[in-house]
Amino acid sequence: MSYKHNIIKERFDLKITSPNQVFKGEFELDKNANFLIGIGLTSDRDDLLFYRGTQKIQVNDQELFPEEFESRLLMSGINVSPNDRMIKVGKIETGNGRVEIWFKDQDHPLAKFTPYRVTIYTFSKVDCDND
Repeated sequence: MSYKHNIIKERFDLKITSPNQVFKGEFELDKNANFLIGIGLTSDRDDLLFYRGTQKIQVNDQELFPEEFESRLLMSGINVSPNDRMIKVGKIETGNGRVEIWFKDQDHPLAKFTPYRVTIYTFSKVDCDND
């Protein structure tokens, strides 16, 4: 059984302020974290994220999701248990880590542009010996 108390949860926001542009965010992970175990993606406008967004995400120059990876594949709905709302990435050593995201907004006929926020959540472990 895994205990949640040794998981570090961090939130990083990226403001999408104009249509059809690429926005880059670079964020430092908690210095106490040893391993990245998961990532989640949300927005204050889930419809825009779902229809308009693609991204590339990497940790310490290691690509997790390639350029043009659809945001809809990293999202979860309210019908998903809170304990399952992350994409598990294994145990990626973080050291003094950083997460980089290149988010691309693209026109879509079902989602007219308005400024929105993309939030990336990271889930890291202090110690992975007791999984």
